[in-house]
Amino acid sequence: MRNWWKILAIILLVYTVVAGFLIEVPKQVILYESIRNLYFHVPMWFSMIFLFLLSVIYSIKNLSSGSIEEDNKAVELVNVGIIFGVLGTLTGSLWAKFTWGAWWTNDVKLNGSAITMLVYFAYIILRGSLEEEEKRARISAVYNIFAFVLLIVFIGILPRMTDSLHPGNGGNPGFNNYDLDNNMKMVFYPAVLAWILLGMWIYSLRLRMRRIKSKLIK
Repeated sequence: MRNWWKILAIILLVYTVVAGFLIEVPKQVILYESIRNLYFHVPMWFSMIFLFLLSVIYSIKNLSSGSIEEDNKAVELVNVGIIFGVLGTLTGSLWAKFTWGAWWTNDVKLNGSAITMLVYFAYIILRGSLEEEEKRARISAVYNIFAFVLLIVFIGILPRMTDSLHPGNGGNPGFNNYDLDNNMKMVFYPAVLAWILLGMWIYSLRLRMRRIKSKLIK
């Protein structure tokens, strides 16, 4: 039963997709059926933040121990986090089209998320430009910590300090205040866990592949 969490991930993902499209949702003005995207867009962003946070923890461990294995874990967590960030951006853009009438708007949280993704893309580019393994690990670890601080600023702090179309930001009530009813909670919370488990599953596979590749090179 070592892989029980993978079985749980599959069950929760299937439940999220099926219940997400079939369960009754509140008929909110503007949102209507598009509110079902809450089960996909938001959990994907939560998963991204969770993965980036774990990567920072391993980057800190790398700086304190100099272990390349910690660096491998950090970079693969960032790689998977970027995947979820891109998926979160795409689902968010789709949602914006059906609720705000445009694929992209001049919203502080949208712009902040775009900047955050560019910062993490730069992390990958930075690693590719450094050949010495230990030097690459140290520099990218410092950059990774810096990148996560920017994520908090652009996605968590700035949207709450200015006008934003997103719920829970810029004076707008959050979903839990007006439309995250009991039916939606029955899907939303399992969905968050499902996407996080999927992210960890992908990360474990990528880390295993990196270890195998490293042994083959040596």
